[in-house]
Amino acid sequence: MPVVRSSEAVTHEIHGARFVSYATPLTGSKELCAWRGEIPAGTRAPAHTVNREEIFLLLVGELLMTLDGRTERISAGDTVIVNPGSTLAVENPTGHTAISWVTTSIGLEARLADGTRITPPWAN
Repeated sequence: MPVVRSSEAVTHEIHGARFVSYATPLTGSKELCAWRGEIPAGTRAPAHTVNREEIFLLLVGELLMTLDGRTERISAGDTVIVNPGSTLAVENPTGHTAISWVTTSIGLEARLADGTRITPPWAN
């Protein structure tokens, strides 16, 4: 039975946010990836288009999430469903770190507006 202890989770940082990965192929997952996102106060992540569906659950705080040009303020307990091909931008306009839980399928890639492709190590 694969069990990932919090002390064994791998942390990555990109665009001012921290991603703590739990479920990946390296930890025994066959289809899904899951991670905790920590989005510090004042962080504005660049817009990116994803190739896989993401389920984004906000655990703590508030964020501005822009999905395909539509911006919504979300609060703890809210879930955003990001479909493949959607463009997403995340901003934390508050004075506190927001914490999220994200689940997606293995093979997630994101493409920035300038065409740069990002293959997050926590999702592959």
